[in-house]
Amino acid sequence: MTIEAANWAYAEDFVEEDRVILEARDVADELGCVPVLPGASRAIEVLAKAMRATTAVEIGTGAGISLTYLLRGMAPTGVVTTIDVEPEHHKAARRTIAAAGFAPERARMITGRALDVLPRLTDGGYDIVLIDARKSEYPAYLEHAMRLLRSGGLLLIDNALWHGRVPDPAQRDKDTTAVRETLKAVREDERLTVALLDAGDGLLTAVKA
Repeated sequence: MTIEAANWAYAEDFVEEDRVILEARDVADELGCVPVLPGASRAIEVLAKAMRATTAVEIGTGAGISLTYLLRGMAPTGVVTTIDVEPEHHKAARRTIAAAGFAPERARMITGRALDVLPRLTDGGYDIVLIDARKSEYPAYLEHAMRLLRSGGLLLIDNALWHGRVPDPAQRDKDTTAVRETLKAVREDERLTVALLDAGDGLLTAVKA
């Protein structure tokens, strides 16, 4: 194992995950959805707590792992609007947040295609937008995220390294290209202060001016 790989593995395991999250990861495997990895999950919680977030949009619910981390970081009255095309994902996510001790009204779950749902959400109404769904649609999600975020709001994009494919110029498949284009757009947007964290599968973080 290289030094870089050893450092990554140590950081991923630095804070042990509890039973609720570990069971949700098993459910995610059964459902065939890939959740946010531990290092990025914890970073999401820390960032949400640091900004005392009360409103968030999550694009891609899965089994409710990142949703739970968001809720743990947000203010006690915080609400996450979470979007997923699969009803079974929302059923699993409801069980996960209930096991974590959160009331059902803390998560507004909308089942549908994200690009159909996002236009109905309020401009400038959210502290956080977390993108973690269909990679080919990342550029379109970004456009909506910039509209939805308030001034000072936080943009989070998971899978920003996409299993090491994004940094490799030889990788030009549709999903990798879409993620790469999204990162470029974020980096070049003068409204955003940006950092790319090597946590999980890469977590792009940016604050909107």
